[in-house]
Amino acid sequence: MSHLFKTGNIGELSLKNRIVMAPMCMYSSDDSGELKPFHHYHYVSRAVGGVGFIIVEATAIEPRGRISNADLGLWDDKQIKKHKKLNKKIHLFGAKTAIQLAHAGRKSEVIDSVPLAPSSIAFSETLPYKIPVEATIKDIKEIKKLFLKAAIRAKYAGYDAIELHAAHGYLLCEFLSNLSNKREDIYGGSLENRCRLVLEIAKELIEKVSLPLIVRISAHEWMKKGWSVSDSVYLCSKLEEIGVDCIHVSSGGNQSNPDNAPKIDDLYQVDAAKEIKKALKKTPVIAVGLIKNAVQAEYLLKNNYCDFVAFGRAILRNPNLVFELAKDLDEKNVIDSSYQRAF
Repeated sequence: MSHLFKTGNIGELSLKNRIVMAPMCMYSSDDSGELKPFHHYHYVSRAVGGVGFIIVEATAIEPRGRISNADLGLWDDKQIKKHKKLNKKIHLFGAKTAIQLAHAGRKSEVIDSVPLAPSSIAFSETLPYKIPVEATIKDIKEIKKLFLKAAIRAKYAGYDAIELHAAHGYLLCEFLSNLSNKREDIYGGSLENRCRLVLEIAKELIEKVSLPLIVRISAHEWMKKGWSVSDSVYLCSKLEEIGVDCIHVSSGGNQSNPDNAPKIDDLYQVDAAKEIKKALKKTPVIAVGLIKNAVQAEYLLKNNYCDFVAFGRAILRNPNLVFELAKDLDEKNVIDSSYQRAF
């Protein structure tokens, strides 16, 4: 059997294959933050198509933590019902689910709202970005509570795991970088201090929610003097120590004009995933970033770059991507019988 279609585990969660639907913002809600019919068709169609693990898009822990006014939210108990309905539908087809809990920080474009950030440094000088207010210690304590409350709601809603969004320049990622975090208290300055908030939130979710926890990071922020892969190795090692169940390795997003950006091409992030996996003792790693086909995915798994492969744009283009992968790896037995004549 191919590596891609072997079962795998994230914590105590068993997955039928190594194929992950990456979390991708759809910007298809409204100011309510509620799931819409679109989301049900969008995610359930990928479950029908054989995906093993679906990570639902960035979902805000408070209204001002949205990237846009069209983002999903899980800041209110009233929002649980539709997520529960979505999970029941996805689970019918054998897929497992996580939800990516997020706070946009200084990258929030929400109308009539002032962004919150570790320091009062705008993401960009141009609209729609605003100068954020620097978070007080009281604000930070509240943010930690909001992440916990949203994670508890996610558990009630039937999610199988939680993904903590600490990538792409959103709030937790902003705390990690010396370029966006100029604080002089316990959450700023040294690498240890800048990692503190992510570690505190992760530890609390592990202790109080009892669901597998994934942390998504930007392995580097594409700046010569910014957050680096070696910094990520330090963070991921600390996350492993506290019991995080999986690391999801992406990159970039924290600077509007990066001075060291890679060429955005096939597999452009996977070397960072491999380096982080090599540094960890047992924690599985998800690789992501323009992984397009079965040959690439199988190569990454076979050569220990990662334990799971996340597809983004490829699975947006083709809800039945998994069946294409199965055909190319001569695993036609895993293709749903209703679709086999097409492959």
